[in-house]
Amino acid sequence: MGEIVAETGLSKTTVFDYIKGIPRSKELKAKLLAITEEKQRVFAARRRGKSAKSYPHWEPTEWTSSFVNLVAHFIFDGEIKRTAVVYNNRSEALVNAVISEMEELMRVSDYKSYKDRNGVIKLCYYHVEIATFFKQKALELIAYIPDACEEDKIAFLKAFYDDEGNVTFIARRRERAVRGYQHSIEILDLVQKLLADFGIESCIQENFYEISITRRADIFRFRSLINFSEGVRVNGLRSNSVWKESLEKREILDRLVASYVTAGVQV
Repeated sequence: MGEIVAETGLSKTTVFDYIKGIPRSKELKAKLLAITEEKQRVFAARRRGKSAKSYPHWEPTEWTSSFVNLVAHFIFDGEIKRTAVVYNNRSEALVNAVISEMEELMRVSDYKSYKDRNGVIKLCYYHVEIATFFKQKALELIAYIPDACEEDKIAFLKAFYDDEGNVTFIARRRERAVRGYQHSIEILDLVQKLLADFGIESCIQENFYEISITRRADIFRFRSLINFSEGVRVNGLRSNSVWKESLEKREILDRLVASYVTAGVQV
């Protein structure tokens, strides 16, 4: 129709009235499809790397403990995709903390959240530019954190243990440990180095993708310097739950520490 309009000088409405009843041939359909695909390619090229969403956002330029914690959460229990950043966690306290930090640090409050049948919340920020930003910052954080200030190192470690950590405490078997799990051995090595910076000895078991803190003095130091965030709980509804209730990980760690006193071990 565009070609007819160009040749005749008639309006599209007038031309349409004449051609609307004419069936499209295979050749015409193929030509129209090619035109449409070319327009889509041109449009995609123009906005490559830019989101179709138009809402503004802020991109921090300096590392702070809050920003370290936020980026770390997307590294540990998150996904940084081409068009979105996603955070997955059962803990409403952690999900709400990520939402709050996104609002405070990025000025972003546009997100989608879903909950699966196991109670895991999927928090999604669909925005190409934000996803690109976090992909770059995740790489920068891994390079930055080994030589960061103590406050930032603690923020990184707290995010790791909030997302990936748990407390093993079975008094009758004298099992006491703080553990963290991560399929990236590079991340486990980094966590071990950061713990060592605070005088906390740990052990990595690569076959289990696990880092564990088992010595009494190291557990005490972990509790004093890092610990778990308030509101982060174990899933007491699991069939293999030791506690049979959704206790805070901080409380379990407190019980572990108290058990040394009960057992007559000098604190």
